[in-house]
Amino acid sequence: MFDLTLIGIGTGNPDHLTFQGAQAIQDADLILIPRKGENKADLAGLREEIIAQVCDTPPQVAYFDIPKRRADDGYLRGVDEWHDAIALRWQEAISAYPNAERVALLIWGDPSLYDSSLRIASRLKPQPETRVIPGITALQALTAAHAIPINDLGAPYIVTTGRRIRDEGWPPNASKVAVMLDGECSFQSLDMAGYDIWWGAYVGMKEEILINGPLAQVAPQIVETRATARADHGWIMDIYLLKKRTT
Repeated sequence: MFDLTLIGIGTGNPDHLTFQGAQAIQDADLILIPRKGENKADLAGLREEIIAQVCDTPPQVAYFDIPKRRADDGYLRGVDEWHDAIALRWQEAISAYPNAERVALLIWGDPSLYDSSLRIASRLKPQPETRVIPGITALQALTAAHAIPINDLGAPYIVTTGRRIRDEGWPPNASKVAVMLDGECSFQSLDMAGYDIWWGAYVGMKEEILINGPLAQVAPQIVETRATARADHGWIMDIYLLKKRTT
């Protein structure tokens, strides 16, 4: 039987790793690293770099391939089946190391915010004792990069997805909205004249790109910049914050 530790590693900058996270990496017997295709090989390379930085004698590493998610049978059902498939890949990778008592995964951002690692871990059999080491979230990195607070004084904000912005529009009673997991530049579905945006890609990494301003003015620049960056790198992780304009 093994214990599982999910370690938040921030948004691409090795300096985001906490001392607690570094200690958990050093204590691990086995670390699982996902592979998402050749175009995203630098995501695995970043994890390898972090491990090498904090360990004189690195633990064993097991790689697993991320299965593709089906999109032909409804979003939620497709995600549920996808999580089952990923859990099976974890199980298979771990079973190849029967003596590993402390297994870890390095999770981009934080395992508790818009990440499914905990849901996937709950599918493992037998169920391991699971520990979470918090990390810097993409949202924290974005607001720090733009040097802005996440909320207006005494006002709520909402964290949501691009899909919900497209399907449901602006959430009611929200002063600001942070949008994650948006590959469609869903801000284009809003009345763009009514909002300001703070956008960032590869936030915290040396490739970091930041754009902000009135949405109607900078939206075309964001769309073009995002497409170019994705073509150049083979992948992109971006996030943005929207605020209703008052004038």
